[in-house]
Amino acid sequence: MREPVDLRRQRILAAVQARGSARVRDLAAELQVSVVTVRRDVEELTREGRLRRGHGVVRSALAAQEVPTGGAAEGDAVAVVVPERHSYLSETLHGARTVLEDAGLRIALHIAPQVAGAERPLVERALADGARGLLLAPRWRSRAVEEADYAWLAALDVPAVLMERRPPPGSALQAMDSVCSDHVHGARLAVEHLVGLGHRRLVFATRDDSPTARSLRAAFREIAEAHPLIEEWAWLLSAPEAGQDGPYTGQETAELAAILRKVGATGAVLHGDVDALMLVQRLADDGVRVPEDCSVVAYDDVVASLGSTPLTAVAPPKAEVGRVAAELLLRRLGRSGGPAAGAVQRVELLPSLMVRGSTRAPADRQPQ
Repeated sequence: MREPVDLRRQRILAAVQARGSARVRDLAAELQVSVVTVRRDVEELTREGRLRRGHGVVRSALAAQEVPTGGAAEGDAVAVVVPERHSYLSETLHGARTVLEDAGLRIALHIAPQVAGAERPLVERALADGARGLLLAPRWRSRAVEEADYAWLAALDVPAVLMERRPPPGSALQAMDSVCSDHVHGARLAVEHLVGLGHRRLVFATRDDSPTARSLRAAFREIAEAHPLIEEWAWLLSAPEAGQDGPYTGQETAELAAILRKVGATGAVLHGDVDALMLVQRLADDGVRVPEDCSVVAYDDVVASLGSTPLTAVAPPKAEVGRVAAELLLRRLGRSGGPAAGAVQRVELLPSLMVRGSTRAPADRQPQ
């Protein structure tokens, strides 16, 4: 399945912003698409004012923007650290950017590669460059990697806010501000939507390699086990290579179509959008029609609407997470116009449900 256009453009944007500039041919090689495709994407991003185009080179528009009146000095910056190739957090970044730039602060964007411990050297570099505060979304592909970061993050001597990351109570990071989507509420929205349509047997698939995925897995288990109308359910990895916290059973790494048949499921919730779109395609290859044979809800709603059958999706408030995190950081920095924030804050924002064509009542409940 081809990568959705919006997701590919987010990856181009993140790559250029991380480096300041990049050659079109290099971007094409990294994304494994043609140079012509990248040129078209760059043209569109340039029209949107998000990139600047040169002869064979594309540059970040961030560097070209003027600092607001009365704006930031060269060292008056906030470092934002987000994972590589993470379109979900790209929307969070843009929410934070508006707030910080309106306050006259320059953003220093750092993209963490997909290796354990990548965030620490980026943060140390940002602090050495004079960053006054930090907005962080560590990748944390396993609990062990997450816990290994607690000590040095807790020892930071500048204000820092975690985005879409919620350290457990009692951890070294419990004194750090955080802004998250309420993924338990989001999971419940998905389940109640399917149950409300009449589905009684459900399958849940998540990538068990991020804090969000792990939160969703726990939420689905708790909701399904307690729900009086759910007769049977199962959980599996949306991609076998995503499981960093295994070992897993054969059922938990099986193909979705096989588990749907085993459970007799007529509904599924899949995290995140790209995995959901690819799983729906695999279902079609196995003769399972969406939504006629199986209703599907995606979780993230970054590109869920772009499928051949637009997917019903839970939409966490991605941009709002960034905006609120930036506002909290401004208060910590004394830049909000009011008193600096006092008590540690753990803010949770509620996702919403976007109903599209991938969900309907099961066949035995359709009007005759």
